[in-house]
Amino acid sequence: MAAGSSGVRAQVIVIAGPSGSGKSRLAERTGLPVLRLDDFYKDGDDPSLPRIAEGQANAGLVDWDDPASWLQDDAVAALTTLCREGAVDVPVYEIAANGRTGWQHLDLAGASYFVADGIFAAEIVPRVREAGLLADALCLRQHPAVTFWRRLTRDLREHRKPPLVLLKRGVALMRGQRAVVAHAVDLGCRPVGNAEALDEVAALVAGVRA
Repeated sequence: MAAGSSGVRAQVIVIAGPSGSGKSRLAERTGLPVLRLDDFYKDGDDPSLPRIAEGQANAGLVDWDDPASWLQDDAVAALTTLCREGAVDVPVYEIAANGRTGWQHLDLAGASYFVADGIFAAEIVPRVREAGLLADALCLRQHPAVTFWRRLTRDLREHRKPPLVLLKRGVALMRGQRAVVAHAVDLGCRPVGNAEALDEVAALVAGVRA
């Protein structure tokens, strides 16, 4: 379904991938409006947050890598409004503050495409595809060692969590990275490198892709 039909003003390009794979940077480089799906995390005091099982690294702490820590329905609702109305108010989530700190207005300004990126981006692909809102779904793939280093340096720089927690989490995520990509593919994403993804988005926007 093309943008402009059946009340759809714009379609979304979903950018998924493991933490540290470069999703946010790629989204910015596309030059398109960006819906940050990570802003739909639950607040840190939400009693429904999942916990890491005993016997694992960081046992007992909130499992921020579990989709249950994220408000998928709210994210899909905001995305749907953006596709159909061209603008929507979205939350601003600060990891260091452990919750939402405000709201911002996202306006597509007439753009026919926008990007939605986030750690759980792949989870929404079946729903937005069925609704006719999906232009493409890409999953970034990098060598696990590369994503480990990028994630660790970013999280330390932004003081997201205590260093030891970040290190243990990073090792666990590195070990599970291939499973994350495989899961995204199962949900309908195409695995691509970062440079390839940027080219794919540019071609789609330019209308030269089938």
